[in-house]
Amino acid sequence: MASLTIRKLDDEVKKRLRLRAASHGHSMEQEAREILSHGVGEAERDPSPHQPNNEPVGLGEAIRRRFAPLGGMELDIPPRGPLREPPKFDE
Repeated sequence: MASLTIRKLDDEVKKRLRLRAASHGHSMEQEAREILSHGVGEAERDPSPHQPNNEPVGLGEAIRRRFAPLGGMELDIPPRGPLREPPKFDE
């Protein structure tokens, strides 16, 4: 297993990591490992869940990005027929 040293970590980030680890019953080191593992796993599964400015995209756009590499398909949409008469309830 490899080791990693993170220098110049903001004190507030370290405090939040410590609190998060405590709430999960982990050490800070274990919590950091889980955060990194989850973050890298997310990046590998879906490389583009955000727009270029790092804002999340909507559900429709996320679905389009997920399935766009598979190609599309053309559907024959049948023409609409005349509307039927609405029911009469006064009789």
